[in-house]
Order: sequence, then C-alpha cells, then structure tokens
Amino acid sequence: MRQEEKFKLEIQKKIAEIDFRQHIGASLVNLESRRKDSLSCFNNLELAKLRAAYTKWKVNENLDKFLIDFEGSIVRKGGKVIWAYDISNAQNEVLQIIQKQKAEKIIRSKSILAEEIELDSFLNSKGINHHLADVSDYILKQTKKTPYNFITPTIEDSFSDVKNKLNQSIRVSLDADENEMLSDIKEELRSEFFHADLAITGANFLIADSGLVAISEDSGAARLSFAFAKTHIVLAGIDQIIPGLNELDLFLSLYSTHSKGKVLQSFSTITGPRERDDFDGPTEFIVILIDNGRSEVLASQDQRQALSCIDCGACNNVCPVYKTIGGNQTYLQHQSGPIGQVIQPLKAGLDNFGFLSNHTTFCGKCTEVCPVNIDIHNHLLRNRRDFVNQGFASKGDKLAWYSWNKLMLSRKNLNRQTTLRNFTFKSFFKKDWGEEREFPKIVEKTFNQIWREQKGL
Repeated sequence: MRQEEKFKLEIQKKIAEIDFRQHIGASLVNLESRRKDSLSCFNNLELAKLRAAYTKWKVNENLDKFLIDFEGSIVRKGGKVIWAYDISNAQNEVLQIIQKQKAEKIIRSKSILAEEIELDSFLNSKGINHHLADVSDYILKQTKKTPYNFITPTIEDSFSDVKNKLNQSIRVSLDADENEMLSDIKEELRSEFFHADLAITGANFLIADSGLVAISEDSGAARLSFAFAKTHIVLAGIDQIIPGLNELDLFLSLYSTHSKGKVLQSFSTITGPRERDDFDGPTEFIVILIDNGRSEVLASQDQRQALSCIDCGACNNVCPVYKTIGGNQTYLQHQSGPIGQVIQPLKAGLDNFGFLSNHTTFCGKCTEVCPVNIDIHNHLLRNRRDFVNQGFASKGDKLAWYSWNKLMLSRKNLNRQTTLRNFTFKSFFKKDWGEEREFPKIVEKTFNQIWREQKGL
C-alpha cells in the first residue's frame, strides 16, 4: 500500500473518533494557553525570536564548519563522535558499541532520535533487552501504543485508561491519583538506574565550541540514566548544533516556554565527556550524529530554514488539521504536524511523501507561534510547487485541476444547475472527504445570481 493511501485511511479513522477529537482538541488548547501565559518571562519576545532565527540561519549556512568544531571539541575532551548517514547505519553503530562494551544493563531515556531510527524494535529483534527510563515511554510500552508526538507522547490516552492498564503490570491502585501513579512507576523504574552499564539518551542542543550536550526534560530520567552508567551514548541530529554557551540560555528559554508552557524545564542538564578532575560520570562518552535525510533538506535552498526547528511542538498545538487528525501514527513519521509536513517530504523524497504538504489550511498560525520564525506555511506551498515542477503530480490530478480551472473561470459554468455543480464538486473531493462525513451540498443559487436578482445588475 502506498504511503498516501495509508495516510488517508488513518485520517478517516481519526475523523470518525469524536471522543478522540474532543479529548485531543481540549488538551492542545490547554498547552497553547500555557504557552501564552509563560511568554511573560520575555521582555521582548520578538527580539528573542529574531536572535534565535538568526543564530539558526548562521548555523545552517555553515553547518559543516560547526559540526567539525563540535567533533573537535568532543575529541579533545576524550569523547568520541560517530557519523551515521541513515537509520540502518545508526542502528548498527549502537549495536556495535553495545557488543563491544558487553553491556548487559542498558537504559534508554526519552529521545526523538531513538524513535526516528526505530531503536527499540531493532534492539528487540537482536535479542538485546533494554529498560526505558522515561515514564511516558514506560506507559506506551505497557499499553502497546506508539507516541502521539514527542512532547506529549501519551496525550491521547485518558488517565483512567492508563491506570487500568498499568494495574496489570505494577499493581497501581484503582483509587490512585496522578501523583501516586507516577510514584509507583518511578519506583518500578528507579532500581534499574543504579546498575546500568550503558545509557542511551537524546539531546536538545549540541554546543559546538565547548563539546557539550544540553538535555532539557521534565522528569530527570535522562540525567539519572547516565549518572551511574559506564558508557553514555547520545543520539543527535546534525541540525541540533548551536554555536556556543552564550546562545544556550536563549534556546532553553524558548524551548521550555513553547513546548510545555514553562519558564524553565524542571531539569536542564549540560553534559559531556568526563574530564580528569571529575569524580563521577561515564568513562566513555559517544555522540552519534545522525543525518537521515537532513542533508537533503539542507540542499533545498528555499526550504533550508526548516532545519532550524527545535522540536518544541508549538505549531502542532495551534494547527486546525493536527487537532482533527493528529499524531505520529497518522502522519506515518516521528515528526508530525506542520513542520513534519515540510521536512518529511524533503527528507524522504517528494515522490513518497509530497502528499503531506497538501493537507493544510495555510492559516499561518504555525508560522506565527514558531519560536525561531520558520516560515512554515509558505514552505508547505514551496513543497507543493516542487512536487508539481518535478513531475510527481499524476495525469489524473493534472486533468482534474485543468478542468476545475476552466470551470472556475467561466461565469456561465458557475451559474449552471446545482445538480451539475454538486456532481463536479463531489467527483473532485469525495475520495479525500471520506465515507464517515456527510458531503456538503452547494447552495441552489450562486452569490452572483442572488446579487443580480436583488440589485438588478
């Protein structure tokens, strides 16, 4: 089945789930409200966004230089950098490190890159048992679900559903409140931290001039993961570089406010290779820099700015399409929502995922809330332009839109009987509209006809 067909099937299922849409819609509205409230910590938000946008532009235009600087800084401190060009390469690099270290106790904390390279399923297929450090990852594993998105992975599940499911695995009391349930889960997870041989974490920002890694999170699971481990593997994309520590305070503030509506995340950890004077920390520090199509985005001059994304998810919370169909499973990728609709077609090819850029209202809200001023809705238009210019539009689509264009430019055709207009409208859009919703009918008279009747013109 083609990717577009899978996408449309998922859409039809989500649109029919009224309870899902109401629950997700309310949750996303709440996140957006918290984001707005937290912005009071900025004296001049627009200036902060301009500074961040300029910094990311500078990095994108000189990405090779900053990556080499970062690698040099890591190596000088005794760490190691491995370059992975695709998913398979990244998976095998992790596997080789585990086998070389003969690691038996492996901890993985929350990581968008781990989801991207499908690390959990890969390690399981190789018979390598590993423990998940993050509460949301643990819940997803127990409920056998995929993350809804990176920022709020379990948002589509109600509290009662999660509690009932976990009662079978860790005996959570059915009368427990949220804090009690979290305490039970953490108690279940915490014993694994102390015996870890190897820890795998993600990263939010890579600091080029000092060879450090910044991890921002709510639960502190990432920090606990590598606190006792002998080897620390960091999975990071080549687009997560920032020039130096001077820029980090700005990006951490923008990330915290726009992702969870907090002035600062509960835990913001800056880590790197263990140095001679350090009393603790992993003895081996390895960063795996993953490309996996990011170079393709970089090569696209018009849409290169999309690599500036800091994965805050703010664009998802305001997108009317995402509120209706939402989630990674629907979008068939780890990075969903408006920014995912820009990046995935460029990473995986317009021929495979170009259709994603069509499912948008172009309202521009995503661009408005982006903390690094990415011109998201216009990048979607550019993707659509490239999709047609590169010859990926089907002959049927070309014929349909040619006919539609002729119809719309002819007042005589527009004023024809409603039956003909309804048939034409339905022929164009019925497949995308789906079977679950009643198809709208065109009014009996056009605005032009009513105007002529009332004004006599």
